[in-house]
Amino acid sequence: MSSTELPETRPAAASSASRIRAVRVAEGEELRSVALPGLTLTVRARPGNRPGLPPALYVHGLGGSSQNWSALMPLLADHVDGEAVDLPGFGDSPPPDDGNYSVTGHARAVIRLLDAGGRGPVHLFGNSLGGAVATRVAAVRPDLVRTLTLVSPALPELRAQRTAWPTVLLAVPGVASFFARLTKDWTAEQRVKGVLALCYGDPGLVTDEGLRHAVEEMERRLELPYFWDVMARSSRGIVDAYTLGGQHGLWRQAERVLAPTLLVYGRHDRLVSYRMARKAAAAFRGSRLLTLPDAGHVAMMEYPETVAQAFRDLIADDGGS
Repeated sequence: MSSTELPETRPAAASSASRIRAVRVAEGEELRSVALPGLTLTVRARPGNRPGLPPALYVHGLGGSSQNWSALMPLLADHVDGEAVDLPGFGDSPPPDDGNYSVTGHARAVIRLLDAGGRGPVHLFGNSLGGAVATRVAAVRPDLVRTLTLVSPALPELRAQRTAWPTVLLAVPGVASFFARLTKDWTAEQRVKGVLALCYGDPGLVTDEGLRHAVEEMERRLELPYFWDVMARSSRGIVDAYTLGGQHGLWRQAERVLAPTLLVYGRHDRLVSYRMARKAAAAFRGSRLLTLPDAGHVAMMEYPETVAQAFRDLIADDGGS
């Protein structure tokens, strides 16, 4: 899609009229829906504190949504005009018409969003799956990326941790539907607490209010008829990306990234091994590495102030752009 293709925008609630539960919007955030041919994306905006700030785009991980960035975005509102996207099939974005949930498919959706809105180059953030997506975007479209910040990016590992095996298993045909049947009696709170135990270094960091919001969002997602299909297909997309070699391999593409890069890894990450931090720091040329001894897989939610300061340092050293 060329940059002259303009998106149709409308309030996100209009695309969700048939849903029982509304998506939560925090104070200071704005939600809108961007319609492109064959694709509709929900965008969560946190406008900058003053006009003229450079744009930023935040990309969530597997099973996440734009809400995963709600703790970090206000801390950077004095430096960037932020937007967080719900990838196709996640958050409040419906499935894409082509059913493509590969890393390349998600990257293409991000590129189309940036091209259509004319927001590039942006400060691009990605967590987990979103980190793999952001890496691919930065490699194939360097003109769209001003800086790159990756929090526990899902880059290929030869030997995944045992705690990451459930994600891999979801990629196996039939496993997602089997797991859905197996856990049909689990409450939304039980599911959320399981996710928190997997993603947080210390689940005790989650406040009672944060837990309540997460449970409400889980209840909403479980009502979506495509929830398990999207999880399975996106998991398969990650596994496929891990096996892709040559110029299209994610590590090879990491070596092609030109943008100043910040890498953030948690010592207690149960999904992306902490041992990958050094390999990533070597692959992304001139990158800087932030390791957090108590963090898990979602450092931008666990320690948003620390991640925000690291980003400020990144752009300060890059001339404040």
